Amino acid sequence: MSLFAKWLRPRSDPRDALRPLWHRVVEIAREREWYRDCGIADTVAGRFDAITLILAIVLIRLEREEALIEPSVRLTELFVDDMDGQLRQGGVGDLMVGKHIGKLMSTLGGRMGAYRTALEEGEDAMVAAVTRNVTLREGGDPVLVARRARAFTAGLALVPGYRVLAAEIGN
Repeated sequence: MSLFAKWLRPRSDPRDALRPLWHRVVEIAREREWYRDCGIADTVAGRFDAITLILAIVLIRLEREEALIEPSVRLTELFVDDMDGQLRQGGVGDLMVGKHIGKLMSTLGGRMGAYRTALEEGEDAMVAAVTRNVTLREGGDPVLVARRARAFTAGLALVPGYRVLAAEIGN
């Protein structure tokens, strides 16, 4: 193969293998039960909160296995790419996107810490974390969100790592 042919050959993106998992995270976060039954607000803020809740739980699961740490980084990069696109589509200019992404990453990191601690401490702690971090509609119930999140976490803990990476999670 000539040098020119190598230069023109498309390069594979190491994140491609994680795209199905990212899409599955978003799919789970968009399940109607989160909004209809649990009361997460069906708004931009509420949907972001649902995505970060599910993503945080998946990332916490991935960090349990050393072999899954690197894929968790790629999954986080896909979150950043998606949020970057959403911001640009929403009219945020190039000069401000980086600042917004920094805030979103800080938010995700803070929520991961809060959810990690809450999942270890029990239902009351998870309800408190949900109350602080999830936008609910009027009448929404943080207890239902916390219980559903804990059930998702418990189910995910039973899934072998290779199946998590293959997006065979939820339901």
